[in-house]
Amino acid sequence: MRSARAEIAVLPGDGIGPEVIREGEKVLAALGENGAAPWNLTRYPGGAEYYERTGREWEPEAEAATERADAILLGAVGKPGVSLPNGDIAGAALVLGLRTNLDLYANVRPCRLYPGVLHRVHASYQQIWRPELVDMILVRENTEDLYAPLHGRLSRAHETEVAVDTRLITRKGAERVVRRAFEIAQRRGKGAPEDQRLRLTCVDKSNVMEGCRFFRETYDRVSAEFPGVDRDYAYVDAFTQWLVRNPEHFDVVVAPNMMGDIITDLASVLQGGMGFAAGGNLGDRHAMFEPVHGSAPKYAGRDQVNPFATFFAIEMMLRYLGDRRGDGTFSAQADRLERAIAGILADGAARTYDQGGTARTSEVGDRVAAAVRGERR
Repeated sequence: MRSARAEIAVLPGDGIGPEVIREGEKVLAALGENGAAPWNLTRYPGGAEYYERTGREWEPEAEAATERADAILLGAVGKPGVSLPNGDIAGAALVLGLRTNLDLYANVRPCRLYPGVLHRVHASYQQIWRPELVDMILVRENTEDLYAPLHGRLSRAHETEVAVDTRLITRKGAERVVRRAFEIAQRRGKGAPEDQRLRLTCVDKSNVMEGCRFFRETYDRVSAEFPGVDRDYAYVDAFTQWLVRNPEHFDVVVAPNMMGDIITDLASVLQGGMGFAAGGNLGDRHAMFEPVHGSAPKYAGRDQVNPFATFFAIEMMLRYLGDRRGDGTFSAQADRLERAIAGILADGAARTYDQGGTARTSEVGDRVAAAVRGERR
C-alpha cells in the first residue's frame, strides 16, 4: 500500500550538486512548515567523488531506495579524471543507469523566460525578446539512439583503429515518447506564444537518416490519436536557427535522444542559461528530477552558482507527485513555489554571477525560502 507521505530519494552527487541540493532542501523545508509537507526526504551518497573514496558509485541500499521512491531528486554527477575501468564517467549509474534501469524514457525540459531574467543570446545581456514569447517544453527520448550501449573499438597492437557507435531507434521507444509528448501538449493546453495553437514539432534529420525517417513515421502514426494538436516538422539543423530566431512558434517539441540532448541545451540559452534549466526523466512508474547544468567542479565550494534550476526541478517534481498521487496538496505547493520564484526573479535582487550579479547561492536559497513563507528580505 502506498504511504500517505511521498518518499523522495535525494542524490546530491558531485561538485556543485550538494550545494544546489542543499538550497533545494531549504526551500522544501520552508514549503513544509506547519505540517504542510506530505513528503519524506532521504539523502543517499553516490557519484564520482564517492567512487574515488570507496571504489563504489553508490551503495546497494541507495539503488534499492530509488526503485521504491515516489520520486528522485538528483544534484549532479561527474569529476574530471575519475572514470570507471571501462572508461565511462564514474557516477554514471546515478544518471544513465537510472534512466535505463527505471525505464525513464522521456526527458522533459521546460524552457520559459521569466520576467527579470536576462537571456544569454547577447554577451551584454540585452533582452531581445519579450519574456512571454519564450514558453515551450522539449521532450527528448531518453533510453536509446546513440546512447544505447551498442559501441566498441577495434584495436590491434594496442592501437585503436576503428571506433563504432550504433544508432538504435525502436518502434517501442519512438512510439511511447511521441505519445507522451502529444499528451503533454494536449494537457498543457497553452499553445505556442505566437498563436496559441496546440502544436507538437517533430525534430529529426529524416531527409538523410533512416532512423529519423522511422521516428517521423511513428510521429505521423501516433498523431492520429491527437486531432486537437497540430503537427509540425523541422530538420534539426534548420530547427536550431528557428529556435533562436522565432522561439514563439514552439509549443512542445519532440526529438530522438542525441538530437534532443543538443537542442535542449541550446534552448536553455533562451531561458537565461543552464542555471535555470531543469529536467524531468519520466517513465510509467518512476521519475527523476534534476538541474541539468552538471557538476561544474571548478565552481564547487564557492557558494557562487545559480540554484534556480534546482528550484524549478523541485517544482516539476511536486507537480508530478500531485498528478501521480491524485493529491492537490502537491500541486498547490508547486504553485506556491513558482509564485515565489517568479517574484524573486522579477525584482532582480538575486542574480548570481551567470546573470551578471553578485548574489551567493545560499543567499538566493534564503530569499526563495523567505518568499515561500510570505516574508520579504
